[in-house]
Formats: sequence, C-alpha cells, structure tokens
Amino acid sequence: MAIHHFQVQGEFIELNVLLKLLGLAPSGGAAKALIAAGDVAVDGAIETRTRRKLRPGQVVRLADEEIHIAADDTAS
Repeated sequence: MAIHHFQVQGEFIELNVLLKLLGLAPSGGAAKALIAAGDVAVDGAIETRTRRKLRPGQVVRLADEEIHIAADDTAS
C-alpha cells in the first residue's frame, strides 16, 4: 500500500481535485468516474460526492493508495 501525505492550502480541497493533483486519476473526468463508481472511501466510508470537501485529519483510500490530509504548516 502506498501512503501519501497531502498538505492542503486553505481550509479544504475537493475530492476530485485531490485525486487529479496526486496523479491517481489522469483527468478530472476520470476522478469523477472513480468516485461515482464507489471506488473511493473517505474515513472508511464509500464516498460518491465528487466535490466532497476534505479537511486536515481525514484519510482517503483508492485501491492500494491511502492519502492523509494535513494542514499546510506554512499557512498563516
């Protein structure tokens, strides 16, 4: 299993944007398709909302990928 740590800039990041930024989906449309198919879980529950707002402390899983959302320490 690959574990990623993503520092969110600002208050949140949308789920489909996160998958695209990390290269887990080749495009925004592909990210939306993965989410709609029920292939993505947030904090252990299947998530089908493509624009789900993710905040620091949450964990996203897609296949063998796990993403830990953290606060951006450089933000003021």
